[in-house]
Amino acid sequence: MTIRLASFASVAVAAGLLLLTGCATQRAPYDYSAFQQAKPATLLVLPPLNDSPEVNATAGLWSHTTLPLAEAGYYVLPVALVDETFHQNGVQTAQDAQAIPPAKLREFFGADAAVYLKITQYGTSYQVLASDTRVTAEARIVDLRTGTQLWAGKATASSAEQQQSQGGLIGMLVTAIVHQIVNTSTDAAYNYAGIAGQRLLGAPRLDGVLPGPRSPLYGQVPGNRR
Repeated sequence: MTIRLASFASVAVAAGLLLLTGCATQRAPYDYSAFQQAKPATLLVLPPLNDSPEVNATAGLWSHTTLPLAEAGYYVLPVALVDETFHQNGVQTAQDAQAIPPAKLREFFGADAAVYLKITQYGTSYQVLASDTRVTAEARIVDLRTGTQLWAGKATASSAEQQQSQGGLIGMLVTAIVHQIVNTSTDAAYNYAGIAGQRLLGAPRLDGVLPGPRSPLYGQVPGNRR
């Protein structure tokens, strides 16, 4: 009887620990209350800040931001128009553009909200047995009418997701070197910037941007979809 009670107690303790662990690993739902209240329809995508060593990074990512947001149901101001407007008004860098007060951006462009981007990784790196072309970017959406942040997220796209090791050690070394030379010379990161942009700004996605007013999914909060 004592042994059975002890066994029952052990099982109960183990079950309790599993329950607590499960509760601890559950993610809280993203707070979309500010986003839902603001209901932005027109978005201004600002030139991305570039924390990578690649000079092409800003243009590479910026050019891929309009499509996912438009497909998500928003009217997005054309990048070429935004770029030209900034230049005509003496704004030459992404830092200068993102430093403009929200109210002034709304006055210039008439948008409801602005998308602030930052690139933390862009380009191809050599890693002994592999080369990795990677783009990582962060984004914030800010209501230009109130200055309130409505959403923030981060996404990465990498050639490592598709690479497979073949041909033994020598083959892996040669392949890595060739990939780095080709990817660097052709700016292969540009293609991965498109993937990262879609993952970052496309909708619907878990914890992602809410579908806009031109989307049939408008008003819905993204579920467990990536």
